[in-house]
Amino acid sequence: MRLPLTRRASAEFAGTALLVAAVVGSGIAAARLSPTDIGLQLLENAVATALALGALILVFGPVSGAHFNPVVSAVDWWLGRRFGTGLTPRDLAAYVCAQVTGAVAGAVLAALMFGLPAVSWSRTDRTGANLWLAEVVATAGLVVLVFALARSGRTNAAPAAVGAYIGAAYWFTSSTSFANPAVTIGRAFTDTFAGIAPTSVPGFVVAQLLGGLVAIAALAAWYPHAGHGADAVVMPHPTRESAS
Repeated sequence: MRLPLTRRASAEFAGTALLVAAVVGSGIAAARLSPTDIGLQLLENAVATALALGALILVFGPVSGAHFNPVVSAVDWWLGRRFGTGLTPRDLAAYVCAQVTGAVAGAVLAALMFGLPAVSWSRTDRTGANLWLAEVVATAGLVVLVFALARSGRTNAAPAAVGAYIGAAYWFTSSTSFANPAVTIGRAFTDTFAGIAPTSVPGFVVAQLLGGLVAIAALAAWYPHAGHGADAVVMPHPTRESAS
């Protein structure tokens, strides 16, 4: 049996909160440290995010799988349902709620750490077909990566591989690779370097969900039995006995 759902959901909440705190906080720090160099700001933000993500997967992966992403969780449920693996519908609902609320909490935490108002709605518009396409690509690539690692028994590489992918996708996508509906929602609560205007959030979320569908199609072609590894996404979940 897996760990209790409350324990796993709390890990998803905390992990997502700390991930968004890293994204937003490093963005604030970058803007203050390099106020005249946008490229350097993005580099500082990307490096901090990639390193934080890898560390958070190591911390929370053994508890909840370290999804931190509703699309990853939804695909985990979808692929695993045929094989009796992955998340149950109840698990999925709890994970998504924990991820979204955690993301908002993380944005608030970052603002408070830097002496800013807890909530300041972003005014940074991020809209357009090119940005939505970038989010489809970024999200699809992320989902394929984590399920390919799980199906091929290489989950020990997940912290480095996922961190490296997100760090690279900051640069090879025009949207700077949000690739996560929860993180997208959280970033609407901060009018800083990492923010996204609330009116731009729906377009990004729809694109990310489409990316999840693209990933499902790709996995069906390349890893037709990916659902067998759903319990190991992003990292294996221990039994009650092994974690006690």
